[in-house]
Amino acid sequence: MSNSIPNKQAPIIVSLDSPFTDQKPGTSGLRKSSKHFAQKNYLESFVEAIFQTLPGVQGGTLVLGGDGRYGNENAINVIIAMGAAHGLKKIITTTKGILSTPAASHLIRSQKAIGGIILSASHNSGGPDGDFGVKINGPNGGPASEALTNSIYECTKSLKEYQILQGSLIPLDQTDIYSIGSMKVEVIDGVEDYISLMEKLFDFDKIASLLRDDFKIVFDAMHAVTGPYAKQLLEKVIGAPNGTVRNYVPLTDFGGGHPDPNLTYAKELADLLLNQDFYDFGAACDGDGDRNMILGKSCFVNPSDSLAVLTANSSLVPAYANGLIGVARSMPTSSAVDVVAKDLQINAYETPTGWKFFGNLLDKNLITICGEESFGTGSNHIREKDGLWAVLFWLQILAEKKCTVYDVMQQHWNKYGRHYYSRHDYEEIPINIANEIYSKLEQGLPSLSQQKFAGHLVTHADNFSYEDSVDGSITTNQGLRILLEGNNRVILRLSGTGTKGATLRIYLERYVSNTGDLNQNPQKALSPLITAINDLTKIHTLSGKNHPSVIT
Repeated sequence: MSNSIPNKQAPIIVSLDSPFTDQKPGTSGLRKSSKHFAQKNYLESFVEAIFQTLPGVQGGTLVLGGDGRYGNENAINVIIAMGAAHGLKKIITTTKGILSTPAASHLIRSQKAIGGIILSASHNSGGPDGDFGVKINGPNGGPASEALTNSIYECTKSLKEYQILQGSLIPLDQTDIYSIGSMKVEVIDGVEDYISLMEKLFDFDKIASLLRDDFKIVFDAMHAVTGPYAKQLLEKVIGAPNGTVRNYVPLTDFGGGHPDPNLTYAKELADLLLNQDFYDFGAACDGDGDRNMILGKSCFVNPSDSLAVLTANSSLVPAYANGLIGVARSMPTSSAVDVVAKDLQINAYETPTGWKFFGNLLDKNLITICGEESFGTGSNHIREKDGLWAVLFWLQILAEKKCTVYDVMQQHWNKYGRHYYSRHDYEEIPINIANEIYSKLEQGLPSLSQQKFAGHLVTHADNFSYEDSVDGSITTNQGLRILLEGNNRVILRLSGTGTKGATLRIYLERYVSNTGDLNQNPQKALSPLITAINDLTKIHTLSGKNHPSVIT
């Protein structure tokens, strides 16, 4: 029996003073500062456009949750009230409104929902002075299609009012079922379904035996969404010692930290693995749980290498023991996985940045595993990247091989060679300066062809474009590429994931065969490329920044 929430049975219509005119939502949804979202009718206007545009709202089921950041529970109740006004049959949400992006993808698929709304700004900071976001996922569990986001944006430009069903707030402190108008609201435990899915993919007993063999691990949830998942999964189910999962309570401001799992923002974890001698394995996930960082004792695994290692060792994981169909990586991700794919005799796809491109390939059963350099990896089990899935994958490999993370990397490079790789982020550059740096390089690309760059011949230079092999769509302006002989590359992209200024990302890749020096410091190995691109773009002079904000 469900609990009925008192409310006025007829929705009210709220007139807007002016149309909602804002940026088009991207693959990461609409991201703005918390203060921006706090403007009168701002959230409601965007949600109205979603409900007017998303197919199947009348009589449909919607999944709803977020990463626990400031404004999360309030936004959930606003969306519930508006969903009831628009004729949804059911909304599935979670206790405390805590729902990781990969868990949301799984719920959408398993519940055959029309889609989902995920309240997160991913790895951006939280709190009243931080950021907030609204992300829309489609019925396949993946990021909304460009056609849908375009329709939502067009709707916002002419919006004059929104509908909402007034009533009491839905309690989110425990599992229960409520009625609001003619709509059901099911508050579930957001952790159980996800753990059940992981049990189907991995051998938990084998991983547990690794941990019993004096193999010490540590996980940093960064006071973000994966805390409850990792606490239950690693400590309660698999049997890691109490205290293995740190910072596991989700906080509205992520404890004042930046929930981005890299060597800069997860420095405390990195120090435990790289500068101390106690832990054998460490990992962290980001704000909404879709990104991961992997560390071993005195060993950082860059995300491009991680994708290649997972692919090369996929037969050790029960779910992938029968082989992979294909793999895919985003264009800026190093080509390390391409070498593995060639060895495994499977197809390797290079796509633009954005998980929806992987979703098309996954839906057509063309790939099994995919990943990107920005700490995201995933597979056909859902349609999002999945941080904890990657952590379990690594633990499964280590349990089967009975060796260290360092040993795994050495074995991999000794077989396939090493793709030295790094990303230099220059954050919060004034937009006009960032555009100037980017456009000047783009204009100069034709003159680089067949010239020497950092001692290597330029074989090709362009602005990457992509024709989707599934739906035939063409995506352009995805990043400036300077391709060099010997499988070396430099790439420059403008990022739209921040809310202050612009971020310029420089990606650097140098390949060394398995007969070369495989144990150089990556920044030293890449130094000729770093110097050459800095000199060419004059990024330090024009941006006013003497060094990158973040190096990964």
